Amino acid sequence: MNGPKTHKDLDVWKKSLNFAEEVYSLTKDFPREEKFGLTSQIRRAVISIPSNIAEGASRNTTKEFIQFLYYAVGSISEVEAQLILSHRLGFIVSNEGIFSDLEEIKRMLLGLIKSLRKTTH
Repeated sequence: MNGPKTHKDLDVWKKSLNFAEEVYSLTKDFPREEKFGLTSQIRRAVISIPSNIAEGASRNTTKEFIQFLYYAVGSISEVEAQLILSHRLGFIVSNEGIFSDLEEIKRMLLGLIKSLRKTTH
């Protein structure tokens, strides 16, 4: 497989890891009764973004890598829905920056997928 040496070389992995850290900080102040509910759900979903990128990069084929990148894209949609709900419930104030960061990570992933697809055809 052509491309980065490891997932740690990918800007999208670095950005998604930073984003996960930001979301962990944001959810720290969620209501205590949400610790095993929404807080846990958001945290699991947000960490699955860089985790799927890392796992995919370690696979043997580009096709498998792309599959895991799509899993990461799915996790982005999951995090977005959970953050919207968190905002509706008043747990977070409207933070357009967090949504634009999420959108940028999604664009970066889709760009990487497109680039990898070119190498397989």
